[in-house]
Amino acid sequence: MENEGESGGREVVLPGDLLDSGKLKAGAGTYVQDGKIYAAQLGIKSVKANFVNVIPLGGRYIPSPGDTVIGKVVDIGPSNWFIDINSPYQAPLHVNEVPWRVDFGDTARFMNIGDTLLAKVLMVDETKRVQVTMKEQGLRKLQGGQVMDISYSKVPRVIGKGGSMIQMIKTMTNTRIFVGQNGRIWLDGDIESILFAIRAIKMIEDNSQAAHLTEKVREYLESVTKKVQVEASN
Repeated sequence: MENEGESGGREVVLPGDLLDSGKLKAGAGTYVQDGKIYAAQLGIKSVKANFVNVIPLGGRYIPSPGDTVIGKVVDIGPSNWFIDINSPYQAPLHVNEVPWRVDFGDTARFMNIGDTLLAKVLMVDETKRVQVTMKEQGLRKLQGGQVMDISYSKVPRVIGKGGSMIQMIKTMTNTRIFVGQNGRIWLDGDIESILFAIRAIKMIEDNSQAAHLTEKVREYLESVTKKVQVEASN
């Protein structure tokens, strides 16, 4: 039983998920209610020496249907691509879920390992299997640019109310930016502008609880863009 628990130990559990009905002992990251053991935190289920534990994931993104994500192709099959979406789960993208007509075995001609794409989470089933799609408007393969990772929990702050924060960064740095709800951000523009945008985004991530954050980010961007304008005019 112990080895079986260990091999099944990559199972990701959410707070409140039932872990055991009384055969095992409650370990770290769990709680007991009515003789049953439940997960107290998001993490990976692990069984050792008759104790069931939940090992924290460290804030990895847990996909939900409808989320827009930025993924990277990590493997290819004859009828699908396997996409890393910054999550504990790999997300297959089937040829029926892309905007191109792809013949069996011809997947590498359209996207190869290392390619970046903007996709949407199509489905997450009860066993936490994920499927993604590129068939909706605006979803695409992302050419060039740079990708940065932030904590996915800070994504709403980076986007801002009604998209105000990210729109300000795009406008003031003259960069194209896509923000994935999985904590990945794709940026494209000239190198210096991308660097300013990355610094602004890191400022938001590091100071997400700070008051007057929008004003501070605007002041930073105004200072660097003015400096560039002065240097360009000299």
